[in-house]
Formats: sequence, C-alpha cells, structure tokens
Amino acid sequence: MIAAELPPKVETDIYLEMSSRQKALYARTVAQVKATVAQAYSSNAPGQARIIALTAILKLRQICLSSRLLLPEAPDRSPKIEFLVDQLQELFSEGHSVLVFSQFTSFLDIVQEGLSQHGIPCARLDGSTPVGRRKELVESFQGSVEPGVFLLSLKAGGRGLNLTRASYVFHLDPWWNPAVENQASDRAHRIGQQRQVTITRLLMRHSIEEKMMELKKRKLKLYRALLENAEHEGAGSIGREDFEYLLG
Repeated sequence: MIAAELPPKVETDIYLEMSSRQKALYARTVAQVKATVAQAYSSNAPGQARIIALTAILKLRQICLSSRLLLPEAPDRSPKIEFLVDQLQELFSEGHSVLVFSQFTSFLDIVQEGLSQHGIPCARLDGSTPVGRRKELVESFQGSVEPGVFLLSLKAGGRGLNLTRASYVFHLDPWWNPAVENQASDRAHRIGQQRQVTITRLLMRHSIEEKMMELKKRKLKLYRALLENAEHEGAGSIGREDFEYLLG
C-alpha cells in the first residue's frame, strides 16, 4: 500500500496559556538563561557556547511542560496535562485510542501520575523498557478492544513500532527536527490504519515553544542540519542570533 492510499492525516497546533506560577517561574528563568547565554558567547568559542546555551534553554522547555520538572515540590498544575485528560476522556467515549509523545521521560512520569489521578490507565514505553517487554506492550495495545492511551518517549517510541490501533497522536513538546516528529506520528499513520489520523501539538503561548515553531518556519534548513537524536550535536547552524530570538 502506498502512502496515498492511507487514510488522511490531519495536523493541528493547540496553544495553551501557562498557569500563573508557570509564568512567574518562566520569567525568572528567562532572565537567568539570557545571562548564561550572553556569558557563554563572550567567554567561549562558538561551538562550546552553543552547547552551553542549548543546555540552558532546556530549563525553559521543561517549564512549558510542568513547573515540577524544575521544582519537584511545586504545587502547580500543568495545563498540558489538564488539556490531555479532557481530550482523552472525550476520545475514549468515542472509541478512539491515543498515542502521547514527549522527549522528557521525567515529564512522562508526571503525565502518568496525572492520568492515574483521573482513573485513566495507560501503557508506557521509553528507553528503559526491555526489548521483550516492548513487544508485549505493543501487542496488548494493538489487540485491545477497549480504547487506551500509550505514553512514548520520542527517542524510544519514535520508530519501528506499529501502533495503528491509535487514531489520535499528541506531541507534548516540540522537537527541533520536524522529521523526527513525523516519524513518531507515523507509528499510527501506516499500513493497517483504517481511520483518519489526527496529530495535535500542545504548545505554550508566549514561550520558547512558540518561538521554536516560528524558527522552524523561518529556518527549515536549521532543522535539517540538526542531528535527530541529540540535543547538542549537529546544532552548528544555531547561532547567537537564534538564541536571542528564542529568548526574546
């Protein structure tokens, strides 16, 4: 079967507002990160400065997911998890199964906890899942008559799996290279899929995530130059001006 014969694939970006605690933490952290990036470029070679800057902006990307990734004891809600829970309850009632991707296994922990609090069971696969167990999880998900949700890390679950039981895919955080996201979404949109596949990216308004999406459009070559499986390597085409834009 060629791709043209597959059911359609619909993609959408949903922008959410940060909680007031998230906004406050984000504002404080942006100031720190700007100082770190400026210092990195003033006292290091560009290659080394890029690595320092990419590591620093990771904090901002984590805050967009949950304040608890930076402050484990923070009594803060995660708008992304709240939105996901609402969506799952609606989709389950319509008989749909769902794939949920994040790059951060630490965030998958918080998502799993949030789903559990709402009585939503889930399967999970990440880099720590043994090979034999991966096969069991996939077969169980594929064979289930009840709708379900499968949490996957982008790196471990983004290739080589057939998960056509799902007709909805959520990406909880944007990745530098759109090809990697597409590869993950295609776990559901592949031979054997009978339904339209709906792919949703959850992004925080007025944040580095919004800037990342804009930068993708403006500098597509940048993403082709980035190494797919690493945060830092191959980021040679991100320069100081790009970091200033991301933090602006």
